[in-house]
Amino acid sequence: MRPHTSKNFEAELSHLKDTVLRMGGMVEAAIGKAMRALEWRDAKLARTVIEEDHAVNKYEVDIDDMCVAIMALRQPAAEDLRLLITGLKISTDLERIGDLAANMSERVLEIMNDPHSSSLNELLRMSQIAQGMLHDSLDAYVARDSEKAEAVCARDETVDELNRQIFRALLTEMKDAPSGITGYLSLMNISKQMERIADHSTNIAEMVIYLVKGKDIRHTSFGK
Repeated sequence: MRPHTSKNFEAELSHLKDTVLRMGGMVEAAIGKAMRALEWRDAKLARTVIEEDHAVNKYEVDIDDMCVAIMALRQPAAEDLRLLITGLKISTDLERIGDLAANMSERVLEIMNDPHSSSLNELLRMSQIAQGMLHDSLDAYVARDSEKAEAVCARDETVDELNRQIFRALLTEMKDAPSGITGYLSLMNISKQMERIADHSTNIAEMVIYLVKGKDIRHTSFGK
């Protein structure tokens, strides 16, 4: 991206990018905490994720205000305008991921005294892939790397398939131990929330492709 004639404008865009990344870092950490709370049955850690969600929400409001102010003052065009639109869209997806991490933590609190499911390792694997997708999509945003963003989109189906596998496994566990149905339903919910986190990470990657190429690939068959 070529430098601007206005150093103030350049500084405003840099501050926007840095704020989006701070928000992304907080959200990424929230996912990790939620899954550690699940693995370790750590109620305190789960409650921390829930309590910290308000800070994620504030980031979204701050980014919205920042983008609107820059648009009003600078009247950007072309790539600068796409950068602002991308910032708005990414912050919305990050806020929703934060909500999903908080929702997972609430489900963890419901199963605090339940035994570990045989699906725990698959849930943790699913989480690692989804977190990696989020991390890479934000890296792609910083570097304006459309190839890295495309690689994130390509991994979404892996998470979808893991979600289906976990759902089937938990159904089998329900049949074998119907007394634990409430806990199994909570785990199904956590798996679904993680699948949605991967979807939002894919949305972020798609916005990076829009930023770099000016091409909106949402709601299309990827790569076509």
